[in-house]
Amino acid sequence: MKKQTRVLRLNCRLARREWGELDRTTLSELRELLIAFRFSVALGDVQLIDGRWYVTHAGLLRLAQRRRCNGIASSLQKDLSSPASSRWVFKATVYKTLDSRGFVGYGDADPSNTSPRVRGAELRVAETRAVSRALRKAYGIGLCSVEELGSFSRPPKPAVQPHSTGHQASNGSSNGQPRLRDQLCVLIRQHNLDPSLVKAYAADFCGTSALKEASRDLVETFVSTLADEAAKDRAALVCKLNSYAPQPEEVNS
Repeated sequence: MKKQTRVLRLNCRLARREWGELDRTTLSELRELLIAFRFSVALGDVQLIDGRWYVTHAGLLRLAQRRRCNGIASSLQKDLSSPASSRWVFKATVYKTLDSRGFVGYGDADPSNTSPRVRGAELRVAETRAVSRALRKAYGIGLCSVEELGSFSRPPKPAVQPHSTGHQASNGSSNGQPRLRDQLCVLIRQHNLDPSLVKAYAADFCGTSALKEASRDLVETFVSTLADEAAKDRAALVCKLNSYAPQPEEVNS
């Protein structure tokens, strides 16, 4: 009991550090989530967006693992999908036990409801959304998942931007949307990645000696790729990042 209390306090403290001072209602909601589902703020299982709590796909997968989920099956709904318009619909079924009838969830994705940064990856986004919805049904989670919202989506840029002055930094934003650097930091925290290895991977991905030297388009593509890799297979991503770790120097005898 004492350990649970310590973990609860730590998570609440991390939440304040991440999102600032929280009102009593918001903090109470967080405590309920932490106790009921053993979510972790440190691992990015939940996110606070516009004053409301959302669960992440990674958090749902960890919950399924803790609850010993028997399996997850997903299938493309070809009759509802349209490859020509990049619209994809998936059906996912979560089997909590060996004899479970399954909990079904559907997810769709197309250019109108996804971020421009994941253009071309709508199929994988649709599958992720379907799995998230099925997991929420299976374990009785009323919160919407971040991935279902399209947390990093932003409205298309206007063709003409009159009265524009000054130079926009490669990682900045002039329309009130999160900067690319901030989005990258959120991904690192959400998936518990090593920041130095992510920077090394980013530089290699962009073909520059340092991330700050890359163009905004390259950085945007990298952030999109990293988010997709982390959501699809975090273990494989961590393995890839470890390949960028500095190798110990050989000592001559």
